[in-house]
Amino acid sequence: MKIAFTAPMKPLDDPVPSGDRTMGRLIVRALESHNHDVRIASRFRSWRKEGSETVQMAVRDKALAEADRIAEEWQAEDYRPDLFLTYHLYHKAPDWIGPALAAKFKLPYATIEASRAPKRQTGPWAFGFAAADAALACADRVAALHHADRACLADVVPRARLQVLLPFLDAEPFEWAADTPRPRMRAPLKLLAVGMMRKGDKTRSYEVLAEALSRVNDLPWNLTIVGDGPSKDHILSLFPANRIHYVGALPPDEMPKLYAMHDLFVWPAIREAFGLVFLEAQAAGMGVIAGDTFGVPDIVSHGITGLLSPEGDAEAFADNLRKVLSDPAQAKSMGAEATAHIASNHRLEAGAQRLDAFLEAAQDQHWHKMPVRTLLASVTDPS
Repeated sequence: MKIAFTAPMKPLDDPVPSGDRTMGRLIVRALESHNHDVRIASRFRSWRKEGSETVQMAVRDKALAEADRIAEEWQAEDYRPDLFLTYHLYHKAPDWIGPALAAKFKLPYATIEASRAPKRQTGPWAFGFAAADAALACADRVAALHHADRACLADVVPRARLQVLLPFLDAEPFEWAADTPRPRMRAPLKLLAVGMMRKGDKTRSYEVLAEALSRVNDLPWNLTIVGDGPSKDHILSLFPANRIHYVGALPPDEMPKLYAMHDLFVWPAIREAFGLVFLEAQAAGMGVIAGDTFGVPDIVSHGITGLLSPEGDAEAFADNLRKVLSDPAQAKSMGAEATAHIASNHRLEAGAQRLDAFLEAAQDQHWHKMPVRTLLASVTDPS
């Protein structure tokens, strides 16, 4: 299948690493692994940090101009994809390009990781919210990456066009690291936290983690912290210096080995969509202590591969830490279950198979809804 792709939240070659960029790249990689021909239609980024109707109208105008440019390019090359696919749209990053090109070329239109926050229907993001809703209305198939997002999308996307498409990763490097023989887990357990150090939810996650750990100071533990950013000094000051090892930011190829050197992954996940780090840690054989946030329970099995606590509840998070720190064998058991869980549900091949079914459903919906006269015209005149 020829697929035109765009990511209005963040282009795949954006220099700033993030889970969003990684997931977008994984989607393209999974599609190509099943012999789909993926073409990046545009690098246009509609995301804006601040919202207002003036700002969003200007973004819309630029996006539609970009859609015109792409249309001219396709016509000059006699190129026509089988489907237009957009990754991650919401009120801060609406998609005007995909719907415009899908309408002009009579293409199926699908979007993955759509999300919707009804409280943004009014206020400074109202224009972007309406634009994102308009794109959802055009979509032949919409995928949320977790059930919490699906619940919000269900208000505007009919059930027949809406699904959950669970996230996935290239698990092989992490599974290889997990196969490295480990000593029997014993106190003090080696804990690991991975997160960017910026203001907002990431800093709040570190604050909750520090508070929770302060409640288990009577137990032995050591924490390695991976990350960097403008809030680094504040964040590091939250933890006792004699119990932490700060390594800064690491390149992706060094992460599998680091995961495998630790016993338990700990992260409160404040406002976390789902957290690729939870997939990576589990693939590397680590049990997880985490916040029960958005999509986290879709990828961490409570009581089996990890223990979840209410979002932001440091006391409950500490209680879960205490259970495992007091019984190191539980960390080993959860880690073994975690590896099997990822292998069964979240490897790249599983993601590729789910994507195949998703795209076929989008095509089926598109042809089903198209009037017979238009359908015949599209067959006889594909331009």
